[in-house]
Amino acid sequence: MNSFFEGHIWPLRGTLFRMAFLWVKDRALAEDLLQNVFEKSFQREQDLQEHPNLMAWLVRTLKNEALMHFRKNGRVISLEGEIEPSVEPKEPEKGNEQLSQLMQLVATLPEKQREIFQLRESEGLTYEEISDYLEISIEQVKVGLHRARKRLREEYLKVKNHE
Repeated sequence: MNSFFEGHIWPLRGTLFRMAFLWVKDRALAEDLLQNVFEKSFQREQDLQEHPNLMAWLVRTLKNEALMHFRKNGRVISLEGEIEPSVEPKEPEKGNEQLSQLMQLVATLPEKQREIFQLRESEGLTYEEISDYLEISIEQVKVGLHRARKRLREEYLKVKNHE
């Protein structure tokens, strides 16, 4: 029989890793942060079985781990636009040039818009889930997503017109 951790928390590792990587832009650091969250969740397994929104707790804990790491290292006060990406986009493969261009444009979005866009479009989260995870109102989620899509559309058309 699987434990609560194995059945409910471990399957979320992919989503949690992508969120951590989105925030810290470093694979090894994202893995370390996720390991810390898993350790905390394993220790609090009994309490988490009764938690009304397990995913929100995991995301909030992961975000707090990232913030603590950066505060300890004196690099950042918040995760909203103050971390510079350390990973360069990969070279486009043939047939994926449009996707590559779009991913480069997504990387230029302000941090909050990028988070909202990726959580909605890549992870498929609902407005309510994004609101819970980022601790912002649903209206802010909708506005951020609208602005991100509008900016991506405008920038993509600029790129296409210059080709």
